[in-house]
Amino acid sequence: MSSIPVTYDTESHAAALAASGLRRGHASRVKERAIEFVLFLAALSSVLTTVAIVVILVEESFQFFRQVPLSSFLFGTEWTPLFAEPKYGILPLLTGTLMSSGIALLVAVPMGTIIAIYLSEFASFRARESAKPFLELLAGIPTVVYGYFALLFVTPILQRIIPGLSGFNLLSAGLVMGIMIIPYVSSICEDAMRAVPMAMREGSYAMGATRLQTALRVVTPAATSGIAAAYILGISRAVGETMVLAIAAGNQPNFTANPLEPAQTITAYIVSVSLGDLPHGGVGYRTIFAAGLTLFIVTLFFNLIGHAMRKKFREAY
Repeated sequence: MSSIPVTYDTESHAAALAASGLRRGHASRVKERAIEFVLFLAALSSVLTTVAIVVILVEESFQFFRQVPLSSFLFGTEWTPLFAEPKYGILPLLTGTLMSSGIALLVAVPMGTIIAIYLSEFASFRARESAKPFLELLAGIPTVVYGYFALLFVTPILQRIIPGLSGFNLLSAGLVMGIMIIPYVSSICEDAMRAVPMAMREGSYAMGATRLQTALRVVTPAATSGIAAAYILGISRAVGETMVLAIAAGNQPNFTANPLEPAQTITAYIVSVSLGDLPHGGVGYRTIFAAGLTLFIVTLFFNLIGHAMRKKFREAY
């Protein structure tokens, strides 16, 4: 039997492999571009949402300021837009907002920082894993529950300590807001501290520093950028809080610097008015947009300060 020689065309086989590789590469590039496009749309949606909110606030506020002088709005000390003789001074709402936020930060900033230092530098793995769920549980409690906690639990305790204290006051609402914000501050501060390289801690220990000295003089300064971000987030969270203040602070727009008196914040006013009782398009209805624009500018101001602080400390370290 004669054998039939088999020829193997190496050139055609290599061409087929190259064509197959090109097809796979083209399909891979198409998938990558599709994923990039989806991610771009997701990022663009947040930008467009922010722009749409700003446009609505500015448009409605512009109509409001066509009827109310800007100077009266910014410097007026009476806020009675629904009365027979309306007054549109935003200062009572602004002072209530800033005062309640300040009280909350006096609680949340030191407590959150101390908790973060403990969890990052001193707590064992078991203690850390046990404490984290409790902090997350505090962050998950509805704010309306915090409001009634302030009204029915914290306020009676304060009334025993401070005789004559009103049943509705900024102090009680601010303290409970501070407790509510602690998980946000402590969680971000801890993440920033744990991101500090271990070599910095070991170098500090090698120089004879104690654990506390290392935590306060090495780790905390190195994590200042993240800690500043945590504080700014806490400020934004406090400024934007609604239900705690609407329930426990009294909803009375008083222009006062006394936290023992009832007051109203910008968010609480927006909630109290946005119930559908006012006619759409009236000056009373547009007050919620003017107040919302004021709150937006205040929050933006604090965020810009936080961005500048993060940039400064990031360059320093």
